[in-house]
Amino acid sequence: MSEDKKPEWVDLENPEGFASSIKKGVEIAANHNQASKNRFVKKKGQEISIEDLKAGVLKGERAKLAKGITLVESNAAHHFELAQELLQTLLPYTGKSLRIGISGVPGAGKSTFIEAFGTYLCSLGKKVAVLAVDPSSSVNGGSILGDKTRMEELSRNPRAFIRPSPSEGTFGGVHRKTRETMLLCEAAGFDIILVETVGVGQSEAIVRSMVDFFMLLVLTGAGDELQGMKKGIMELVDGIVVNKADGDNLTPALRTKSEYSRILHFLQPITKGWMAKAYTCSSVTGKGIPELWEMLQEFSNTTELSGVFQDRRRMQSKEWFYSLIEGQLHQLFYKNNIVKQLLPILENQVMAGNKTITKAVQEVFHTFLDSVNTK
Repeated sequence: MSEDKKPEWVDLENPEGFASSIKKGVEIAANHNQASKNRFVKKKGQEISIEDLKAGVLKGERAKLAKGITLVESNAAHHFELAQELLQTLLPYTGKSLRIGISGVPGAGKSTFIEAFGTYLCSLGKKVAVLAVDPSSSVNGGSILGDKTRMEELSRNPRAFIRPSPSEGTFGGVHRKTRETMLLCEAAGFDIILVETVGVGQSEAIVRSMVDFFMLLVLTGAGDELQGMKKGIMELVDGIVVNKADGDNLTPALRTKSEYSRILHFLQPITKGWMAKAYTCSSVTGKGIPELWEMLQEFSNTTELSGVFQDRRRMQSKEWFYSLIEGQLHQLFYKNNIVKQLLPILENQVMAGNKTITKAVQEVFHTFLDSVNTK
């Protein structure tokens, strides 16, 4: 076949005006079995050694820490027990970091702020772990996980570790295994853990139940001043940061800071003994970043002396405990074979108007409990 043969649809009067040409295809080997041997075959994963992972995490090895987080985040049933074993062995080495949750509306500059703030902390000799959560598609479940790419300078810092994770549909702007990931990072010796949530609204605040300090990033001129008056996320913050306070936006940022300060004055503090305040900073110029770190140190010292810091950690463990119970019950219910068979029948009866929703729910739960009791 000629290399420059044109397709049939090409204009015969002007064949050179078309760049398309037909190329000769790849010939299939006569011995198909021989050809299949040359195909790429994915190697079977090596057996996971918990002791090896534990030793690597405690030494601060990034590769072992990343592998441990992947094990914890895995949905595979055979990884669950291994992950719990790893967490149990590392538990005595956790709890020594300052956990900071950073939330805000999309476009507030969370990633840019975290890079500037994390780089500053690293310059002070701190080890910083960033757990960035990206939203997952509600259509195909995919996630871009581009936060590490955007934090180019911080990702190259040897004292920093950035782990992007998909939200996987979890409400609250965090990953369902963010708590476990924080424990691994603490065992690896990180002093500061920054949890960046997806862009959230007033009600998305599960991150409050897993961090010591909850920071809200806001913008000027976005209508957030009025939104902030609503009951919700504003009642849960320990501090508000007006980002992008530089250039022509400096004056509006200072005005926004004053407005938020007035709002916070009327709200009951979420942390006993600590009055939440508003601050300004610029992630580009770095102005205001040192003052934020001084404020965080003051918060840590104040709450540790009063015992609020330890009390909050204990209450968070209790909330986590009951949250996991609810999760296990949810899985147990929907994985029950009898429930799987009954649900479509009840769905049709409810949609057809032949049975009330309450009656259908009672029936499926009675069936579920009977199946559990007979085992």
